[in-house]
Amino acid sequence: MRILAARDYDHMSRQAANIISAQVILKPDCVLGLATGSSPLGIYRQLIDWYQKGDINFSQVRTVNLDEYVGLGEDNDQSYIHFMRSNFFDHININQANTNVPCGTNPDTEAECSRYDQVIKNLGGIDLQLLGLGPNGHIGFNEPNEYFAMDTHKTPLTDATIQANRRFFEKEEDVPRYAYTMGIRNIMQAEKVLMIVSGKQKAAILKEAFLGPVTPKVPASILQIHKDFTLVADEEALSAFTHEEREKWNIE
Repeated sequence: MRILAARDYDHMSRQAANIISAQVILKPDCVLGLATGSSPLGIYRQLIDWYQKGDINFSQVRTVNLDEYVGLGEDNDQSYIHFMRSNFFDHININQANTNVPCGTNPDTEAECSRYDQVIKNLGGIDLQLLGLGPNGHIGFNEPNEYFAMDTHKTPLTDATIQANRRFFEKEEDVPRYAYTMGIRNIMQAEKVLMIVSGKQKAAILKEAFLGPVTPKVPASILQIHKDFTLVADEEALSAFTHEEREKWNIE
């Protein structure tokens, strides 16, 4: 586990974008696992800027997104496929036929989850998976539980997650209660995992996830044992780490 300290959100976004751009440059046809929400927006803006300057080429890149709300389709402006297109895909030279997001409007849960697992398998797995950190330690929509869910699955969203996502919807009743999400095995089988965390509100859960025990009650804690995991966090997010803990983990 490597932990990189950033001054603030913008610095964190540039550091993470550097890691992703290096992956694309070294392997132009790589498979990127992508995330949504407010955390990765700075990364996507930076990558768009470098693309527009001619520094990076996405023409051969394939992507798989972590999750999608059940019941929302591409015509809904709160769906994750809409998010990815409006905030990233529409602004770079990626072949959108090579982008993949779970189909939130497929009512056949078993078929959709099996389909998405097969998509990842057919791509040869994920080269680099980008993650944020939920307020309760979730990654993707793998919520705290008594066990780690292995493969793509339909999951109910916790009250904490619903409240965290409330700001994106007109009213709380509009927030979906279920999502399709990659499972822990999908994420852990990625060659590299990159997590970004920003803000003081994430400080306590960040410390619990990476200095506490590995437990499905804090899903992100499983990343402690990933073979190639990098955490990029700003100083506010790292504020719960003591000086001794920072030295022990050689936080750069």
